[in-house]
Amino acid sequence: MDIDIMETTQDGPPDISELKDEISELRTELRRFITNSGRQHTDLILNKLKADYADLFREQHVKTAGSDLFAHMVDSCSMRDKCYEVFMDFLRKTSRHIEDGSVSEEIINSYRDDLKTLRSKGPSDKCGTCFSEVGRLFEKQVDLMESLGIYNRVKDEDKTLEIDDAKVVRDILEPLANIQRFQILKSLTTQRRTFSEISHITGLRGGNLLFHIKKLADSEMILQMHERGDYMITKKGYKTINSVLELSGQLDQI
Repeated sequence: MDIDIMETTQDGPPDISELKDEISELRTELRRFITNSGRQHTDLILNKLKADYADLFREQHVKTAGSDLFAHMVDSCSMRDKCYEVFMDFLRKTSRHIEDGSVSEEIINSYRDDLKTLRSKGPSDKCGTCFSEVGRLFEKQVDLMESLGIYNRVKDEDKTLEIDDAKVVRDILEPLANIQRFQILKSLTTQRRTFSEISHITGLRGGNLLFHIKKLADSEMILQMHERGDYMITKKGYKTINSVLELSGQLDQI
């Protein structure tokens, strides 16, 4: 009798712990497959976006930058108009890389050096105000390129990891700390969405939905293709939600 029991145990189905391990491995493989598929789909969307709407993004950025620059330059300076044209020529030149579809770290740094050279030739202490503004607008342009996957910022791995607590909360945790915003971001990993489609997904309407969309847009996780156009996820948004989903999967296994 004891022998029969032992034979049944050895030749029978696996025990519960073995089944749990197999299920866990299957879930991991499935999650990896979904993640890779989502990444490929997002890359296709980004590439199509850059091909179809790069010129529109460039024109919109230059237009907005021109308004901001004009509003923040020193009014009383006799060189104001001349410097404005020089700065705008610089921003138009750098914005052309949005249409190129790719820009290197060396090129970005060369533009930063150009600004430093121009600043060194500034005749007045007041020049600092105007150069700070054009520098801010250029870095905003670089952020747009990064969001579109045109520019990949080089990370210095030798530096000690320093985290800006306020920035992490403002730009990552707070935008996702709402179920509707999380739903919006997750829905955009598979395809572009209209305002109406996002409204249907979240159950939100009008100004309430716009509030949450703006939160995600301000954090550069999503963007609108053009005025009244579809919404899509940015590279930052995709990396963020992918990291959250991976973390969630890891926590499920604890």
